[in-house]
Amino acid sequence: MQYDEQLVQFIQRYQNDFYRLANSYCKNEQDALDIVQDSIQKAMQSYDQLEEKEKLKSWFYKIVVHTSLDFLRKHKRVHVMEDEKLMSVYDHYEDHYENIDLEKALDDLPTQYRQIIILRYFEDLKIDDIAFILEENANTIKTRLYKGLKLLKADLQTEEEK
Repeated sequence: MQYDEQLVQFIQRYQNDFYRLANSYCKNEQDALDIVQDSIQKAMQSYDQLEEKEKLKSWFYKIVVHTSLDFLRKHKRVHVMEDEKLMSVYDHYEDHYENIDLEKALDDLPTQYRQIIILRYFEDLKIDDIAFILEENANTIKTRLYKGLKLLKADLQTEEEK
């Protein structure tokens, strides 16, 4: 089977971003690598079915998100996401938070808000792309983003007062 060169180059270019996203769900380096590998395999198998090639990035992010959620359901570790630190490590770069309180506040957010904030601010995706990835209405994504930011701000203000 021969794959489109565009897909191969895309995967090589963004592999670290995919790893970081998978790791934000599973909090385990080896599991994140497995998720990325499974996502690449799924993408290669279904690439011919992607009609709008300009949506390649959001299409692949959607695969990574769904593969991550499937992995967590299969391993019954969804609850772990709430307890462990948000870690983002990938080749030649380690993403350190400037503020430990921000890291804790992100971890404390419900998943529906945290994943939108991660996709918007850490992965720099547009609202429409996030809506596509999470299979939600763009207005729903905006509402959750603003509510998540409000919760994050309140949590950070509470931490400052301590």
